[in-house]
Amino acid sequence: MADSQSTTMSFKPRSGSISQASESSQTAADFIKEQLSLEAEAREALPYQFDTCTRDLGPLRQSLYACLTCNPAPASPAQQYTPAAVCYSCSISCHGEHTLVELFSKRDFICDCGTTRIPDMTPCTLRINPETGLKGDVTGEEPAKTNRYNQNFRNSFCGCHQDYDAHQEKGTMFQCLGLGSCEEGGCGEDWWHPECLIGFTREEYSKMVEKPTAEETNVTADKMDIDKPATEEAKTNVHAEEHAPPSPTAIASAVTNGIGIDGNDVAAGAEEEEDDDAPLPPGFPDEEDFDHFICYKCVEANPWIKKYAGSAGFLPPVYHDKAIATSQAVKAALPAPEQMNGDSKKRKASDEDEGESATPHLAAPVPTKRQKSEDPSGTLSSIPEDTITLPVTLRKPEVSASPKHTSLPPLPEIALTTPFSVFLKPDFRDHLCHCNACFLQLKAHPQLLEEEDTYEPPVSEDGNEGAQSVGTGSILDRGEAAFNNMDRVRAIQGAMAYAQLKDKVSAFLKPFAESGQAVGAEDVKAYFEKLRGDEKGIQEAAGDAKARREDGDGGAGGDGRREQSGY
Repeated sequence: MADSQSTTMSFKPRSGSISQASESSQTAADFIKEQLSLEAEAREALPYQFDTCTRDLGPLRQSLYACLTCNPAPASPAQQYTPAAVCYSCSISCHGEHTLVELFSKRDFICDCGTTRIPDMTPCTLRINPETGLKGDVTGEEPAKTNRYNQNFRNSFCGCHQDYDAHQEKGTMFQCLGLGSCEEGGCGEDWWHPECLIGFTREEYSKMVEKPTAEETNVTADKMDIDKPATEEAKTNVHAEEHAPPSPTAIASAVTNGIGIDGNDVAAGAEEEEDDDAPLPPGFPDEEDFDHFICYKCVEANPWIKKYAGSAGFLPPVYHDKAIATSQAVKAALPAPEQMNGDSKKRKASDEDEGESATPHLAAPVPTKRQKSEDPSGTLSSIPEDTITLPVTLRKPEVSASPKHTSLPPLPEIALTTPFSVFLKPDFRDHLCHCNACFLQLKAHPQLLEEEDTYEPPVSEDGNEGAQSVGTGSILDRGEAAFNNMDRVRAIQGAMAYAQLKDKVSAFLKPFAESGQAVGAEDVKAYFEKLRGDEKGIQEAAGDAKARREDGDGGAGGDGRREQSGY
């Protein structure tokens, strides 16, 4: 037995076997199918055409990308830094192999690719060079003076100035509508963490949203069992304490529950997986309640917008103070005893009314009310035929002589001294004052007057639909399109060259087809190395490949066995 094992282990691996060669081989149909699949995935990830730079279109609200390869972020604020951003097309065609930061949409921006803000080593390949008249190699052009830059262009976001890492970041960030650039005291359409708008640091909020471990949950459960009242007197005291002012422990519990962690989450925290998105901090509005928001920086730079906070179309002020936000969340979470008593009284009264309606001593109901519950035909038959219908005159809406801003509710006193952000409902534009004085303020910010349009490049066409032009569709379609666009002489020469190559390759592949052997990568490589354009070179390459295959199958160990080709 030992001898047979040593003999078996002494065999050399048969690297030239049919099964191993077939694993490394691929038919033309499989290659085309795989290529089309990869190109379909690429079109899904990059749905727009990227063959035209937007610089010639002028200022646009468009998707921008900052290239950290061409313009790396400075190690310290003291270092000189030139911010820049490129459009969607240039981010792929000119900076496709660079490290990019997606800035999403910025308004009134002109692409910086090919300007002095981008190093000459990365020219724009999409625009026409005015010196040569050819497409590409565009550098050194004058950048747009109207472009505005902020910390986002060096991958720094929010008031916490944290670098954005898509793989590590959790939760949702919100983009400010932007009422001022950084030079004007605003944020320049920055992206904000919800907790930073409330006044928490990221470290503080991370500790707040951490779910307790299983051990902490067990300790809490034990304390609840020990503190459970055992007598009727204790139960009475507990009932009396329900209407007492909340204790610090209750406030902390309410805050915890207010940010998305309830008792069920704590009990099942050891078994459930943690959500990727962190809950919103206390005092922050629900995402469904607002459409846009203006950060406290832009509000301070434009104090005239403060008067709209809390009015129609606007949510109440969201203060940049964690103590105020937490206290407001606690008050909203605690029930109001008076309201509960009132509801219970109303409920009791309605129950009594229902009970009285069920008694047989109740007087007959008013005829008009009875007709609503009767059969419609009876109701119609009871209407006199000679009823005269008087015309109804619509009352014109009263037009107020005073402008809208004079009827806005006053701000809370705390809003006069504490910075706050303004959250806008979808219909906020309908509630802005358009008097002469207010319109001058709104005119400087067109995004407040009407919804903005964001430029999107043309969508890339599917490679399987219709005729394709050069630069779109799959590689196969692009080749066919290029062939169809050639002049007649070049097309004939290309077809003749293809026919000659096809005949030579067919002669090379014929021995493999006759023997039933798969063509490996080494065989193809050896063929093209020996390909000299004559029949002798083709036969020599094919014969050498066949000889190597036979030596590999029959000479390994001298057993003369051949593997099965499979089913």
